[in-house]
Amino acid sequence: MSEIRLEVKNISKNFGITKALQNVSFNVNKGEVHALIGENGSGKSTLTNMLTGIYTLESGTFILDGKEVHPKNQVEANEEGISIIVQELGTLSGLTVAENIFLGHEDRFVKFGIKNTKAMNREANELLKKYGFDRIKASDMIDIYNFEDRKLVEIVKATYFNPKIVVIDETTTALSQEGREELYKHMERIRKEGNTVIFISHDLPEILEKSDTISILRDGIYIDTVKSADVTEDDLKKLMVGREVTGDYYRSDYGEKVSDEVVLSVKNVSVPGLIKDVSFDLHKGEILGFGGLSESGMHEIGKAIFGASYDRTGTVTLADGTEINSIPSAIKHSIAYTSKDRDNESVVMNQSIGDNICLPSLDNLCAFGKILSGKKMKDFSNKFSKEMSVKMVDTNQFVSELSGGNKQKVVLARWIGKDSDIVVLDSPTRGIDIKVKQDIYQLMDRMRKSGKSIIMISEELMELIGMCDRIIIMKDGMTSGSLDRNKDINENSLIGMMV
Repeated sequence: MSEIRLEVKNISKNFGITKALQNVSFNVNKGEVHALIGENGSGKSTLTNMLTGIYTLESGTFILDGKEVHPKNQVEANEEGISIIVQELGTLSGLTVAENIFLGHEDRFVKFGIKNTKAMNREANELLKKYGFDRIKASDMIDIYNFEDRKLVEIVKATYFNPKIVVIDETTTALSQEGREELYKHMERIRKEGNTVIFISHDLPEILEKSDTISILRDGIYIDTVKSADVTEDDLKKLMVGREVTGDYYRSDYGEKVSDEVVLSVKNVSVPGLIKDVSFDLHKGEILGFGGLSESGMHEIGKAIFGASYDRTGTVTLADGTEINSIPSAIKHSIAYTSKDRDNESVVMNQSIGDNICLPSLDNLCAFGKILSGKKMKDFSNKFSKEMSVKMVDTNQFVSELSGGNKQKVVLARWIGKDSDIVVLDSPTRGIDIKVKQDIYQLMDRMRKSGKSIIMISEELMELIGMCDRIIIMKDGMTSGSLDRNKDINENSLIGMMV
């Protein structure tokens, strides 16, 4: 019989009138990967944020190895043997890699009030080498590294001290396949050492393959705990949603001719150290996909198109000859962009849902010339938050209080409301549950049918295959090949061009 590592007993949490968790109880065993699944807003991150000291425990108890724990912050959680790799960025800008790894535990390197930076860097470099991340240097400022490399630093930070429980909250969605394999390797190591991983993901095949046990939450209520070997994807969908998830998922059409009309032409675009001499055309009503490994440059493509790369060379030109060289120019000419780094680049965290949705459309929400109309803004944000099914108290709620998936819905609601003609989506379904993914795919299909043009950048190969008219693969900052929509395309067709 498995030995219990963590008892979750009668946990409840409210955010205003929103009941995020209601009397949740279940057990987690030693030496297992225990998945926690549910739709966006089901309470997964709220529960683990209380366990790891990010949120205050209001009601109920956590019992770790027979002892009640209630950490008030992440340092206290670490001292109890609990750590977390969060969904968004969990490293702090302005600090070095080593300072981020040992954040809250710097006293290990302090003697007579003086910090031994050399010793800290030496130990951090040894850890990075042990993890296989030695291209990342301890003394470097964390800010010079991209989103994925910063997540790799977080893996070291969360696991180097051999914690009893490691919470992995939607981390795989921020990683390329290479990064995921590294994370899976460390999950397996933690498990073999008799410690426990609590694994949160919306990728159900990943959940079934990598976890031993799965607990399901729905609308803040505990539903069931099942063995991964005993259930299918469809079983999990039904437990998550409370009913069968039916209807089309990806596009079902093949052989449709894409319009010859070019709406955007990218010529010889380069960004030093990131992309080199990239050229392509985007057609009216086309979903054009970009895929590749983490360092391929595909994420920089979106920024370059949107005018967000200050040192870009080459041209991004609309059909009427207008060149796009800045973000205001892109928005003015009906181009939308959603970043992979949602919290830092796509939403204003400490503003309301309503303000975030209205932000690109303020010129259209004025009354009497240039005075913003509160009624127009309220009606506008209510309409598009409902269209994207954002789980919220109301549109006055701060975006920072939402789950990752609901933040993403706010980002998409903003650009649907703007009704842009060209939409650049970088990792649009990152951290999104199965039902909302389906909604987003169907929305994209409707948009292309209405003549909108979409660039979809994704590390999810099946997503690209399922949704795109054409897929361009990036490698080492350059395009390495492209494939048109075809029933015979599979993941191997793309991987061959990526490596």
